Amino acid sequence: MKTINNVVCSFCGCLCDDIEVSIENNKIVKVKNACSLGISKFLNYDKHRILKPRIRKSNEFTNVSLEEAIDECIKILSNASYPIIYGWSNTSNEALKIGVEIAELIGGVIDNTTSVCHGPTIIGVQDIGESTSTLGQVKNRADLIIYWGSNPLHAHPRHLSRYTALSKGRFVKTRKERKVIVVDVRKTATASIADIFIQIKPNSDYELLSALRYAVNNGEIEQDEVAGVPIEKIEELAEMMISCKFGALMFGLGLTMSPGKHRNIEAAIALVTDLNKYTKFVILPMRGHYNVTGANNVTCWITGYPFAVDFSKGYPYYNPGETTIADIIARGECDAALIVASDPISHLPIESAKKLSKIPIVTIDPHETPTTKVSKVVIPSSYVGIECEGTAYRMDGVPLRLKKIVDPPDGIVSDEEILKMILSKLRGD
Repeated sequence: MKTINNVVCSFCGCLCDDIEVSIENNKIVKVKNACSLGISKFLNYDKHRILKPRIRKSNEFTNVSLEEAIDECIKILSNASYPIIYGWSNTSNEALKIGVEIAELIGGVIDNTTSVCHGPTIIGVQDIGESTSTLGQVKNRADLIIYWGSNPLHAHPRHLSRYTALSKGRFVKTRKERKVIVVDVRKTATASIADIFIQIKPNSDYELLSALRYAVNNGEIEQDEVAGVPIEKIEELAEMMISCKFGALMFGLGLTMSPGKHRNIEAAIALVTDLNKYTKFVILPMRGHYNVTGANNVTCWITGYPFAVDFSKGYPYYNPGETTIADIIARGECDAALIVASDPISHLPIESAKKLSKIPIVTIDPHETPTTKVSKVVIPSSYVGIECEGTAYRMDGVPLRLKKIVDPPDGIVSDEEILKMILSKLRGD
């Protein structure tokens, strides 16, 4: 048995980099420091695996060689007039870079899971900018933490212990020195350990954010309540935010996916901007998949846009609502799809999922999903951060290198290698 230290967990956007993994006979047998979600991934990654490439023939899957699967993929993508390439949040930056090249070469659309989660966050930041920081700065300096529309104890279990309320920072060292506020429509597990829980009416985040801005700027609110929150609580919260030394507003899908969407994010960013007239305040999104931030960053480096990039005009074109995958599929415009490290059949709106299942799909994924079940071609790949190396971005934009800790099954290669083969054949190399 050997133990590998400082392993980066490739589950959520926290990218915890202090994991200890014990290996025996090329199998992970013990994991320390990870949360229950991370432990489950490390110990069970080899279950429900796809071990052979396969092609659907006469409505039945037939195992084929990797080369034959690649050839069928090339045929599908080459014959398509408007293909989509989607996923990317659970693979490496290196793989995504090649994916962008493929999208440009075939004149298709490349999109990532941001378009169905934190897309409004990106749009809000594009509109008015943001005051942000690394999680390390929050850990060392923040004495006020606000979780808005997120429940990290369930979605990011080690977020509080590593970066916020329960962490030991350089300047703020104990839980007693930090205040934690949770704003949500219901009392969550995170709310149960907060100093203050503010329960708001569903779909009224924008109203409460606007009221907070008004209070922070010394306005006198005439109503008795806003968004179901008494004015006294709003004024108390505004005073706490103004008087803290370093505040951090962490928001999740409760803010991005409720009515208002990017307008909610603009209001939250504007509130943080107002607070910076009095103190130091930052805002950070609680990103879900371990490399969804990297998917945005790499796409933006190459194309100038973070997601939903359309190459059908011969140049990068970006218009969320038009070039996002759910909208393209809903309009019935795409005629082929390459899905990488994602399961859109499970997560898209039901009507879009039905339409997607009717076109030829090539899926590159390590394990069985509803998307692989309806695909024309399925190519198995190795797990980044377990069976191959790769680079990913933590939710705060810090890049980390993921290690290879065990060998993949025989014949299984990484997303990066598979995509290199597809790109090479598309070019005719």
